[in-house]
This record gives sequence, C-alpha cells and structure tokens, in this order.
Amino acid sequence: MSPAEPPAGAQDIHSRRLRGVLWMVMSTFMFASMHAVVRHISSEGLHPFEIAFFRNIFGLIVILPWFIRQGLAPLRTKRFGTHLARASLNSVAMLAFFWALTIAPLSEVTALTFGAPIFATILAAVFLREVVGLRRWVAIFIGFAGTMVVLRPGFEAIGFGQGLTIFAAMTWAVVLLIVKSLGRTESAVTITAYMSILISPIALVPALFVWQWPSANLWIWLIATGVLGNLGQLLMVQALKDAPTHVVMPLDFLKLIWVSILVYLAFSEIPDLFTWIGGALIFLGAAYIAISERKRTHPN
Repeated sequence: MSPAEPPAGAQDIHSRRLRGVLWMVMSTFMFASMHAVVRHISSEGLHPFEIAFFRNIFGLIVILPWFIRQGLAPLRTKRFGTHLARASLNSVAMLAFFWALTIAPLSEVTALTFGAPIFATILAAVFLREVVGLRRWVAIFIGFAGTMVVLRPGFEAIGFGQGLTIFAAMTWAVVLLIVKSLGRTESAVTITAYMSILISPIALVPALFVWQWPSANLWIWLIATGVLGNLGQLLMVQALKDAPTHVVMPLDFLKLIWVSILVYLAFSEIPDLFTWIGGALIFLGAAYIAISERKRTHPN
C-alpha cells in the first residue's frame, strides 16, 4: 500500500458511509413518491382511509422475503402488547397524515412532518424525565419557529390539513418513543414485521365506513404506495446502519425537494418561500436533536 493510500479500515468506513448516503437519498425519494401517489389516488375519488389500508396490505410484499428465509422467526417476541400499542398509534398517525396529503399542499405537509423528532424530545422530557440540555432546547425553539413560519398564524388561516399534519407528527412522536423502547429488546425485522401486520386490520376498520372498490387503473398505484412506503423505511434503517446519523440525517430534507419537483410536474403546485424557510428551520432543529442523541448514546 502506498503512503498516499488510506488504510483498509478507513476505506471500509468511507465505503459504508457512501452506501449510507446512497440509501438515504433513495429513501427520501421513495417517501416523496409515496406522498405524490397518495395525492394522485385520492384525486381519483378513493378515500385516504382506504389508501392507508392498502398501503399496509401491499407493504407486506417488501417484508415477505424475510419470512421466506426465516419462517416465523421474525414474529418471536415477548412484547406483543407493546407492538400492538405502537401499531394502534401508528395507524392513527398514518390515517391523519394520508388525509392531510389529500387536502393540503404536499410541500407544507412534508415540511411540517419534520417536527416529529422535536415533539418526541419534548414528550421524553415531560413524561420520561429525560434531561434536555440548553442546546437541545434551542433546537426545539428553532423547530417551533419554523412551524410558525410555515403556518403563519394571524396572516394565513390554519387549514384542517395543516392541523391534521401537526396531529400526525405529534402522534408519531409518541410512536418514536415506543420504537426506541422496543429497540432495546427487538430486532429491526421484528419491529417492521409487526408494524405492517398489525396496522393492516386496524386501518381496515375506518376504511370500511368509506369503502368503495378501487377502479382497475388504481390497483397498480395502491401497490406502489405499499412498496414505496416500506422500501423507504427499510432503506432509511439501512442508511442509519451504514453511516452515522450526522452524515445521513441532513439528507432527509431532500424529501421536501423531491416532493416539490413531483407535485409541480404532476399537480402544478409550487411551494412558497415561507414553506422552504419554515421547513428548513424545522428540519435543522430536528436534525440537531437527532445528531446530539446519536453522540450522547455513541460518544465514539
């Protein structure tokens, strides 16, 4: 090895980080595409509750290879009740979020969802008595300020869709805390498998009240929501395994860019300047919290 060449270990770390970046970029595009597909399906007359149900049913396609290779091993758990609680709350968040996607500008919805880690930090401080340092409180304040920029209360009427998005983000914050707890004893495969399996029947209940059979041309789009959604989750998990949080987390803002491009091409929506500024502030606050949490739990 020549003196100019980095050691093999450094090369391996560099390669893994590059893979992590690639997985995260792909993940953000998957999620953004799913958001646009949900908007398209709803424009064809299908209720968002039905879309949420089919998203989870067809999401099982992505995790099917695990069961083919491992049988029922991914379902082994001693914490079924916790998985069920997570799935129930996740269902509420998903129903609210999908509803918001159909009635509010997609760029605003995407920007507001960046607030989930911020809400999770506040909840952890209040209910779990976790210590939140000054810098993390500053990050929370920055994220809150970004939310106000997007919503502009007093200058713009806060629509029902924006309200649903904030509610979904707050509910997801609780889900994040439960997943954090599950992660101490359960594998990522088990957590993902139970999420998809349990949310499907839960989401079916509200869907039945608005049920209508999708037209033939919508089935491919419904399959796409499930595949895109679960692929996005798997790619994000893999990105965080291959690269540190502070490397991949800033790339999450690409979702707003992808969504802006897709909705402009498909629906002629153009995000205003306040959405970009507010989304950036919310994301910066959430990213700092995630990075500081990573450093706190993995100091090396």
